[in-house]
Amino acid sequence: MNTTALITMLLAQGIVTAIAGYFFYKVMVTPPKQEPDSYAENDDEIIRQE
Repeated sequence: MNTTALITMLLAQGIVTAIAGYFFYKVMVTPPKQEPDSYAENDDEIIRQE
C-alpha cells in the first residue's frame, strides 16, 4: 500500500469516527423532552393530585 492510499484511508476513518463521536456526544448530553400530560383535562380531580 502506498503512502497516499494509507493517508486517505486514515483520514476517512478519522473523519467518520469523529462525526460518529460527535453525534453520540450530542445524544448523551441533550436532556430528554418532557412528555405531554395525557391527563391534563383531569387535573381538577383530587385522586390524581395525590
